[in-house]
Amino acid sequence: MTTYDKSARPAVGNDLEINRSITPKKIYELAQSIGLDKDDLIPYGHYMAKLSPECLARLLTSKKSGKLILVTATSPTKAGEGKTTVSIGLVQALARLGKNALAALREPSLGPVFGMKGGATGGGFSQLYPMEEINLHFTGDFHAISSANNLISAMIDNHIHQGNELMIDSRAVFQKRVLDMNDRALRDIVIGLGGINGGYPRESGFNITAASEIMAVLCLSDSIEDLRARIGRIVIARNMRKEPVRVSDLKIEDAVLALLARAVLPNLVQTLEQVPAIVHGGPFANIAHGTSSVMAGRAARALGDYVVTEAGFGSDLGFEKFCDIVASPRRETMTPDAVVLVTTVRALKMHGGVSFKDLDHASVEAVIEGAVNLERHVSIVAKTGLPYVIAVNVFKQDSEAEVEAVLAYCKDRGWAAAPCSPYLEGGAGVEALGKQVVELCEGTTPDFKPFYDMDDPIERKITKLVTEVYGGSSVEYEPAAKRQLKWLKEHGFGRSFVCVAKTQYSLSDDEKRLGAPRDFVVKIRDFEIAAGAGFVVALAGDIMRMPGLTRAPSALEFKVDATGAITHLY
Repeated sequence: MTTYDKSARPAVGNDLEINRSITPKKIYELAQSIGLDKDDLIPYGHYMAKLSPECLARLLTSKKSGKLILVTATSPTKAGEGKTTVSIGLVQALARLGKNALAALREPSLGPVFGMKGGATGGGFSQLYPMEEINLHFTGDFHAISSANNLISAMIDNHIHQGNELMIDSRAVFQKRVLDMNDRALRDIVIGLGGINGGYPRESGFNITAASEIMAVLCLSDSIEDLRARIGRIVIARNMRKEPVRVSDLKIEDAVLALLARAVLPNLVQTLEQVPAIVHGGPFANIAHGTSSVMAGRAARALGDYVVTEAGFGSDLGFEKFCDIVASPRRETMTPDAVVLVTTVRALKMHGGVSFKDLDHASVEAVIEGAVNLERHVSIVAKTGLPYVIAVNVFKQDSEAEVEAVLAYCKDRGWAAAPCSPYLEGGAGVEALGKQVVELCEGTTPDFKPFYDMDDPIERKITKLVTEVYGGSSVEYEPAAKRQLKWLKEHGFGRSFVCVAKTQYSLSDDEKRLGAPRDFVVKIRDFEIAAGAGFVVALAGDIMRMPGLTRAPSALEFKVDATGAITHLY
């Protein structure tokens, strides 16, 4: 339970002040609340720890499996929908209702922290603690993942420089270096300059760490042994005979694994209401698969009776990828028991044609107009056979009439829905939603259906996603995509899972098409192979795997006082 009451809370408006206003549990005390002891942890200070290898191994073989609640959302807008805040508020609400609940969430990336979104640990009275550490360097996982990825890149260029026994075609190296920062200038670069000691010049580039295949394989691995095998299967290049070259050909699987030895272990922290949270991994859902690690999710289910996790962006992205890439091959361990679909009055108004600067003006008409986006996302979730409830995340600017309009829209269509206010009230403001979630979880066993069959060829998988999930009419493949698709089929990758990289702001591949567009054509401009992760990345529209900073990034808001304390991290 919380260590403060509502009347004692500071004014809402500064997440850092709120984060610092609570009395958190020391990490060993927190661990005891879920049946762990000191030997099960590798502490990082007083309030953060990693699960030890022995503890993780024990949890992964446990027969216990708590209910899994997957949180998704309608198409995001620049107004922010607060999906992580709802997820944290929901797990706090479940704890207030007497349930043994845990959160299993992704780690923030420094790119968005200093970019457009800011921190990714929730907000208001539904945050993770300690917010500053988690948002910045945390326990070093992103550094380890970046280093492991860049070791592979360094070994490729060294192999070519030292004689190129594998006959790697330097014009066909797929592996890129990564950096955990939004930096558009590094998307396309030339490396190997500087003469004979500088290696062989070639074109290359950087992805953001969250989009690296190392991030994907770490998050999709079921064990450390599985991680080693997946690392070995990563396709890094083509040789002169146009055959795939893998990490295993370089014989560096264990060197890469050594850099990930600690990063593979999930992290234990808490919410502001002292509810345990396992935070691990951080793939984006628009350019990667968008969920926290499988091992973290399974460990959380072994520790709690209810586990709240989230899938990035809207149901067309993270939710679909969770169902197809995460849950489909692991139906016994990762199938959700219930789904929470988050929406907001502000998001629906933007989908109804209201500009960002006019969102504070009440408009029931615009809410109803934009509710077609909600309806489309409901249809996406419903296709899976999973029970769901709609969470209307209430902002202080929302009028009562607007909130009631959304709830009435849902009631008229027979959809379960509940308003919630996790930012303003913490778990207390999400109890109504929590009760509905419990009812869903204690109902019948879900008849889960992924969006495509594992054995479908790549083209059929993409067509199903475009026509049955996004609402489009067809798919077009640009010449580069056709060439890469032919190569994938020739070398045994023709039935891989598909991870579509597209804009998060629209159900289509055009971010300007809001609401619920139909009969559009999705253009696939290229494919990237992620054989270790088990999927191919289909690049749609102008989506980039290295984001750029905005005109006014969050980095401009940071302040550090004379003691070194960060005083403005939003």
